[in-house]
Amino acid sequence: MPLLAFDTSTDTLSIAVSDGARLWQHSGAGGAQASSTLIPAILALLAQAGLRLDQLDAIVFGSGPGSFTGLRTACSVAQGLAFGANRPVLPIDTLMAVAEEAREQHGVLQVQALLDARMDEVYTGFYAYDQGRWTQRDDFQLVRPENLLQQDGWAQAGNALAVYADRIPASTGLRIAALPTATAMLRLAPALLAAGQAVPADQALPRYIRDKVAKTTDERMAEKAALAAAP
Repeated sequence: MPLLAFDTSTDTLSIAVSDGARLWQHSGAGGAQASSTLIPAILALLAQAGLRLDQLDAIVFGSGPGSFTGLRTACSVAQGLAFGANRPVLPIDTLMAVAEEAREQHGVLQVQALLDARMDEVYTGFYAYDQGRWTQRDDFQLVRPENLLQQDGWAQAGNALAVYADRIPASTGLRIAALPTATAMLRLAPALLAAGQAVPADQALPRYIRDKVAKTTDERMAEKAALAAAP
């Protein structure tokens, strides 16, 4: 199953291409740089693999949650490439990709995925792996690190663990540094494609959780005052 996958939802750009038997991958700086480097890096990786866009079964991208700019970049590039090559698009939840990366690294089958949402908040979701597929328990949440709920015995995985190391309540499971990699998305893609989750290019959308991307000066000052007054 030839596939292209990429993710720009974090500060790390991740791209992977598979021809069904072999794998090519690339990682680099994400964030604002991804908008200018993503397409050239994709084309270079496809050239290494000897694949054209119109030979792909689907174009896979990390749909969120994550950086607003990164999600828009990934979605727009996926749409543009898919339109031109007449290929379907497969959006994949970034938190599920974190869970899959944790499973690949450590064999864990129950994961609380945690991504840094900036603005002193964390994106989180619970995922359980059974019979070759991940199932999400409840919907994504956006919470302050100290307000995260845990499930005893479940692994915690994601980049938020390093950012908020002293504020995230520890669980009884492993703590795993993991990102939503493109290779994780390639492993997820066959089952999701078989389940009919691919969409036409014009229906591919990023998944936003936060409606507001910036706080006013008054809001920031009020938060600082509240933190200073806390015991």
